[in-house]
Amino acid sequence: MNIINPATEEIIATVKEDDSFSLEKKLALLKKGQKTWQAVPLEERIKRIDRFAGLLKENIESLASTLTSEMGKPLQQSRNEINGASNRIGWLTGHAGQFLSEELMNRSGDMTEKIVYEPLGVVCNISAWNYPYNVGVNVFVPALLAGNAVLYKPSEYATLTGLGIARYLQEAGIPEEVFQLALGSGEVGKLLLDLPFDGYFFTGSYKTGKYIYEKVAPKMVPCQLELGGKDPVYAADDIEDIKNSAAGISDGAFYNNGQSCCAVERIYVHEKIYEAFIQSFLDEVMSWKIGAPDEAGTYISVLSRKAQLEVLDRQVADAVSKGAKVLAGGKRLDRKGYYYEPTVLIEVDHSMELMKEESFGPVIGIMKVKNDEEATHLMQDTEYGLTASVYSSSWDRAQKILSRLDTGTGYWNCCDRVSAAVPWSGRKHSGIGSTLSHAGLRAFTKPKAYQLRATGSE
Repeated sequence: MNIINPATEEIIATVKEDDSFSLEKKLALLKKGQKTWQAVPLEERIKRIDRFAGLLKENIESLASTLTSEMGKPLQQSRNEINGASNRIGWLTGHAGQFLSEELMNRSGDMTEKIVYEPLGVVCNISAWNYPYNVGVNVFVPALLAGNAVLYKPSEYATLTGLGIARYLQEAGIPEEVFQLALGSGEVGKLLLDLPFDGYFFTGSYKTGKYIYEKVAPKMVPCQLELGGKDPVYAADDIEDIKNSAAGISDGAFYNNGQSCCAVERIYVHEKIYEAFIQSFLDEVMSWKIGAPDEAGTYISVLSRKAQLEVLDRQVADAVSKGAKVLAGGKRLDRKGYYYEPTVLIEVDHSMELMKEESFGPVIGIMKVKNDEEATHLMQDTEYGLTASVYSSSWDRAQKILSRLDTGTGYWNCCDRVSAAVPWSGRKHSGIGSTLSHAGLRAFTKPKAYQLRATGSE
């Protein structure tokens, strides 16, 4: 399998893909190693994962350079992701003892009731390319902490990053019979679905997630899906600082070239502040540097996948044919690499694919609304349910809107952020299950209830 730099379109590495035989061998190794790993005290597992987080920070420059070269993320954003992953690991290890240790629930007379959190066994983690450290850490770190072994399949667009993760996990003391890689394209991912894992955890598109869910359902093992979104933002008319709010929302839409599951994908603006908001939004977008991902100061760079250029072309053309107006961008850059201009469209509506289907690129539609009721109705008009955000000076006003939306996360005066302290979950086509927080730690366990009656001789 060739690894291609999306900025130069050159082959930068070649790796051997797994096949059914090698995957079966790796699974057998993990099944053998998992029992030994489960017996390692939780405190020791925590120490080793903390050591891994330290190694990520110590080697951040080489790891960031690798991520940028194969995925196209601007170099500073690659550094940001690795630092963020290290900090996220710190929260997980800092709370693993609290949420993975056995719990005494009741003691009355001669009866004791408690819960023990046992590992699932060997977990299959099919991961994503857009934030390979963050979305990977969401799964394989709590899985390892809980005593599971993990077969981790990095995306084919983040293969070298996956190899780096495996290298530093082993250096931190995670045995190779506890963490293995599955390398290859989507065809390798399909092979994994036929193997007898004890749980499946996937991050990616709705289409692929639905396929995985249906495929593994007969196994009757846990299957969690972290999928995409069409995340809305509403800018109300009582915003105190329009310029600052527009800057924050534009960053939420275009950071990582818009390739985020929780990126802002559609914006609704109250008619009273519409003109001022549009101008501030454009000023911010036009101030960004567009360039090669390894150039200092680059904010907008290449897309990771060439095929996504056609998706963005189609969405823009469809919107324009139905009356939308392009205020900025709207086309590919005439240079080598998978570049697309940061694109802003107005006079959009929900007949347009741009406002209904995930873009996953530097393209955004902004729609004028008359009031909160219209904004709420439009925000609800989606098959996805990942995040939604309201910018307003009033929490009561924002809460009234957010409480009516069927999303896993609600934001007030912020957007496109993830915290390890609270669950990360999607609804409807945005997924099923939770990672992060106490829920994410326990997602990789099987709770066992003990009801214990002491006899007089004990």
